[in-house]
Amino acid sequence: MLTLDAYPCPLVAILRGLRPSEAPHVGQMLFDAGFRLLEVPLNRPDALDAIRALVKIAPPDAVIGGGTMLNTDDVDAVHEAGGRLMVSPNCEPGVIRHAVEKGQLALPGVATPTEAFRALDAGAHGLKLFPAEMITPAVVKSLRSVLPATTWLLPVGGISPHNMAPYIEAGANGFGIGSQLYKPGIEPAALKRAAVAFMLARQAIFQRG
Repeated sequence: MLTLDAYPCPLVAILRGLRPSEAPHVGQMLFDAGFRLLEVPLNRPDALDAIRALVKIAPPDAVIGGGTMLNTDDVDAVHEAGGRLMVSPNCEPGVIRHAVEKGQLALPGVATPTEAFRALDAGAHGLKLFPAEMITPAVVKSLRSVLPATTWLLPVGGISPHNMAPYIEAGANGFGIGSQLYKPGIEPAALKRAAVAFMLARQAIFQRG
């Protein structure tokens, strides 16, 4: 059964707009940098083909999947493409349960305690705190005080190497990283620099801890 326990301070690379033709190169650069959780949001063309391309080159300990998964059809499509990760911007218990039944790692989006508990009741493996621009470290601390201690909290939205530490100190466990890491058409050197910067920030968190 998939869990986040094998990924201390997991960093989920959000590859919105990734083209299938560039997926092997982008994916390999991220794997080489240390990323092991990659999602391709479904609200861009050819996302499923990009997922298939990433699955083909992924190391055994990597988990590839889809983002912006809004319904059970999305879950089925990603499953058929070989994806084992379900990420959504919202909390839809039926979709979460379906993903868990398919053996996917379910990280639905929540912004309130009510949504958080609904997601956990549906079997979510972790919670995507979205949008993090409005879920400050102070809010994370408040959520952490009422949620089960084992709940994985991953802020997503506006996360950079420079603002990770305050979230971790407030009780976050990891992050989803979008345009600060990858944008369509990004130069390989820029992608490598961004990937290394995030991994160095992650390493610094461990050293402080």
